[in-house]
Amino acid sequence: MELLAIEGKVHDEIRQGEAFEPISPIGAFKKHFYIESYGCAMNFSDTEIVASILQKGGYGATKNLEEADLIFVNTCSIREKAEATVRKRLTEFRKLKENRKGVLVGVLGCMAERLKSKLLEEEKLVDIVVGPDSYRSLPALIEKAETGQKAVNVLLSREETYADISPVRLDSNGVSAFVSIMRGCNNMCSFCVVPFTRGRERSRDPHSIIAESEELFHKNGFKEITLLGQNVDSYYWYNDDTKTAVTFADLLERVASISPLLRVRFSTSHPKDITDDVLHVMARFENICNHIHLPIQSGSTRLLQLMNRTYSREWYLAKVDKIKQILPDCTLTADIIAGFCTETEEDHQETLSAMEYCGYDMSYMYIYSERPGTLAAKRFEDDVPMEVKKRRLQEIVDLQGKLSTKGNLNDIGQVFKVLIEGDSKRSAEDWTGRTPQNKHVVFKKGTKELQKGDYVLVKITNCTRATLLGEILINNN
Repeated sequence: MELLAIEGKVHDEIRQGEAFEPISPIGAFKKHFYIESYGCAMNFSDTEIVASILQKGGYGATKNLEEADLIFVNTCSIREKAEATVRKRLTEFRKLKENRKGVLVGVLGCMAERLKSKLLEEEKLVDIVVGPDSYRSLPALIEKAETGQKAVNVLLSREETYADISPVRLDSNGVSAFVSIMRGCNNMCSFCVVPFTRGRERSRDPHSIIAESEELFHKNGFKEITLLGQNVDSYYWYNDDTKTAVTFADLLERVASISPLLRVRFSTSHPKDITDDVLHVMARFENICNHIHLPIQSGSTRLLQLMNRTYSREWYLAKVDKIKQILPDCTLTADIIAGFCTETEEDHQETLSAMEYCGYDMSYMYIYSERPGTLAAKRFEDDVPMEVKKRRLQEIVDLQGKLSTKGNLNDIGQVFKVLIEGDSKRSAEDWTGRTPQNKHVVFKKGTKELQKGDYVLVKITNCTRATLLGEILINNN
């Protein structure tokens, strides 16, 4: 069993399955779909695209499983545990399907692409299997499944697939939204299935990205967008007619220029692709948040080579130095794998020392999980004993907890411009929001007339390992 730790706490997944709020009254559609998403932010963004396609096809969203005619699970294949979680959830749908004739169950996303045949053979209740690039075919596939046939489309595309689709913001807080700018990955890290499940990199037309971002801000009132991609820094769009290219630095500047009141974030970066141009654009625009997710995976050059990460420990640390030179207030977060093939105690200690050098504010931390079909599975033996993996992960978790606490303690007494995202989960008397450095802040509402989407200046007065606590100074709108 592999584990994930965030800010020193261990969890099973990055994000467990979430059902989405309906966007229209239940009576407005003849049939309704229920959808759960697992895994990364890109999966949750894709779910909003699926909702848009289904809505145009005459299907309405519902959060009530008992009212659903269609049940979909948007899946993740990054680790074995993620797939096991989905399989368990599918078996839980079996009774509902048996008791309600006509209910269809579909598997979407990365697991659908990777395990298409097994899903249909082993999971007898699955009627529809659709890969990440094939969601446009859902209405036709549903019609086919309604006749009793198995409906499958897992073809990968060489082009950007959904540039003209306006996603339905199913479960949004009304403040923050995802904007997908590219799909796929060319990096071929030896441990990763993403290139196989999501295909090669292809970048979206920048004009459609700007149009979607402008609509979110000007028409729909969103105050923050996150530009999404498996590797946003490799974004590259070329116009054959004008012979001009748009890089990620160019795109970032265009989006930030929409309005100084629109906050811009991005995820995820590959260390080899984030350029000084991107860093300088971030430095010029106050509304581009000073936070970079920069996966390291391991602090050992030897292991990085086995992982095909294409950089060394020394190169990565030099990149961190450059980021801190250009963006002194920038926070860093990372992905870290414990127990990759042949990892020695010395390799593990190099990971710990790299963590201390970088001073990560948060990390996603995993036990290595061999993925069938990857280069690592073909070439290397998964030879680190599970008890050793677990012990090393716990040491990484413990160190990250100390680093997170240290970083938060350093923020006490400082003032940050915070975007209010809504009520605190623990008390309706408190607001919650995030700093430009992507740190969560909780603070009393007080007597000021504020609402979601407002900016306020908050002085940090205390902290926990995962959260800053503060007080409002002035309304900064």
